[in-house]
Amino acid sequence: MLFSAALVLDKVLGEPRVFHPLVGFGRLAKYLENVYREKCRSSTKMKGFFTWCCAVLPLVFGYWLISISISFSPLKWAADVLLVYLCLGGKSLVQHAMAIYYPLHQGDLAGARNAVQMIVSRDASEMDQEQISIAAVESVLENGNDAVIGVLFWTLLFGAPGALLFRLVNTLDAMWGYKNEKYLEFGFFAAKADDLLGYLPARMTAFGYAMLGNAHLAIQCISRQAKLCSSPNGGVVMCSGAGALEIQLGGRVCYHGVWQQKPPMGVGCFATSKDIAKACSLLNKTTLLWVVVMWLVIVWLLVGVGY
Repeated sequence: MLFSAALVLDKVLGEPRVFHPLVGFGRLAKYLENVYREKCRSSTKMKGFFTWCCAVLPLVFGYWLISISISFSPLKWAADVLLVYLCLGGKSLVQHAMAIYYPLHQGDLAGARNAVQMIVSRDASEMDQEQISIAAVESVLENGNDAVIGVLFWTLLFGAPGALLFRLVNTLDAMWGYKNEKYLEFGFFAAKADDLLGYLPARMTAFGYAMLGNAHLAIQCISRQAKLCSSPNGGVVMCSGAGALEIQLGGRVCYHGVWQQKPPMGVGCFATSKDIAKACSLLNKTTLLWVVVMWLVIVWLLVGVGY
């Protein structure tokens, strides 16, 4: 019931328009990073570990303790629903993606570049139509796991504290999980924690994409291409989604002024603007699929307990 109510809120309200708590968390994490980098005398990797612990654990355990203290109050359910809703980002993800689709579909390349820069870390200033389409589809497919399926999975297991833990860990990976000089060591633990917590949800997301698209191609792309990707979770998700949609992702991208060649993901022609809308539809269908599956699991467990 908790994850369903939170999903309804997300579908109706979307993300908060004035101030999102995750933005505040990002500022806190940046402040702690500066403090630990300057004052901690440990190795860079340990600085990253201590910063991660100070950013994540007090919030997760703090909410858990508060939740226990009001466990018999109707306020607890309302607080849990609100927290899981704030951890979800399904509607905002689709809105950002469609904000790229509309100008791109109308030939407004500058508008599409500005819109895609809102959701990707790669440099969009010189992207052509194909690169914008690829970036948007990749973002929808990968963040479908991070902002929706993963949150639902950890909510089902551990309630609102589980959703909070997953989302904070994922946020720090997005901030520190880069394999560059600045974050290779500092962000090591953040990246590994995200890999661990996202492992099962990513396979669930990939399975959903495959079952609701071209399953044969999706499975084929996972088996052949996912191992070539730098992310053990993102690669599985995007390869499955690309195969399911019968398109190709990857190619040449620019991160922080450095051009890189991403491995191919999927088959056929590279993504076009119309595939952005298809990716959003695939994510929505996958979300519905897993909500139904989760409810079936809950009902099965309740019936089993009843016997």
